[in-house]
Amino acid sequence: MTDAAQGARIFLIDDHPAVRKGLTLLLTQEAHRVCGEADSAARTCELLPGSGAEIAFLDLSLGDESGLDLIPAICGLGIPVLIYSMHEDGDTIQKARGAGALGYVSKREPEELLLVAVTELLAGRAYLSPRITQGLADSLSVTPPVKTEALLSEREQQLLAMLGQGDGHQDMAAAFGISVRTVETYFNRIIIKLGLEGMKGLRRFAIQNHHSKNGF
Repeated sequence: MTDAAQGARIFLIDDHPAVRKGLTLLLTQEAHRVCGEADSAARTCELLPGSGAEIAFLDLSLGDESGLDLIPAICGLGIPVLIYSMHEDGDTIQKARGAGALGYVSKREPEELLLVAVTELLAGRAYLSPRITQGLADSLSVTPPVKTEALLSEREQQLLAMLGQGDGHQDMAAAFGISVRTVETYFNRIIIKLGLEGMKGLRRFAIQNHHSKNGF
């Protein structure tokens, strides 16, 4: 692969001519060479294999097409993929990386970061720009909400549903043939499992989340 100081052959895949023109100007100023351009998946598949590209810049929005679908094919040619996109959400970043992209730079960041990315990819190293790194970190730090039914037994869900409907403890005890004390024991367990603040918090939760008498 070409040494970064000598420049690299780069193929641009973006459906906006102005973006490709701007990238060409940026790259040629740093001794890199744009060895081809494409604005769609079809044109990429036609032109990229014989281009001699050492890196492919890829936008993820190609009109009605998704650039994600192109990543495996480009990687299959032995060409490192650098995503250059407006998409900064963790899900898209992970999909791109999972498909094989080695680098990812946001279009909201300074263009100079693309030059840093080129140097890293030429050396065989992955590169994520600061905004992309933050987007990935944010997505990994979010804990998916746990559904109530995953935490509570069937009986606990039934009692919680009845509480949400306004049924009293005696009504619940009669409905299931258990004592009022047992109903209270169930509710104490639910409070602990859901991390609620006592019976008042449980009742508020039951009312806000109630859907049917059969559970949540």
